Amino acid sequence: MYYLNLATAVVLFISFLGDRRKTMAGMKMALKILSNILPALLTMLIAISIVLYLIPDRLILHYLGDSGRMVGLILASFFGSVTIMPGFIAFPLSGILLQKGVSYMVLAAFTTTLMMVGILTYPIESKYFGAKVTVIRNVISLLIALIVAVSIGYFFGELS
Repeated sequence: MYYLNLATAVVLFISFLGDRRKTMAGMKMALKILSNILPALLTMLIAISIVLYLIPDRLILHYLGDSGRMVGLILASFFGSVTIMPGFIAFPLSGILLQKGVSYMVLAAFTTTLMMVGILTYPIESKYFGAKVTVIRNVISLLIALIVAVSIGYFFGELS
């Protein structure tokens, strides 16, 4: 992460040297966008933190880890499919769940379905693309997410 921050600072400095006005305009635009999404971001972070605090680790492990890989895979796929959460929240959450003992396969199922399958976005998506296309896209996305999750489980040695 340090290298990414350093690279960003270097590129920003080079941009500033190239055209101060455009760089400052870009920075102002970025700050405006950040200020617009910050309330929602903080609300989501606080809500997830409260939920993770209230749900005991053993309960999380029971349903997402110890009860069997396939049960965890199915539950994680379900939760990922019905949750709306941006990636910059989902990936740190996955890191927390990994520290609690949830397997890579289950986390892959959760994050992949979270990004690819949209049960709650079905009404909007079907309005623009039609119900048939929306269902086909969601089913194919779910299958791809499950293939990715099982592949990760295999490569990390979680499946025999």
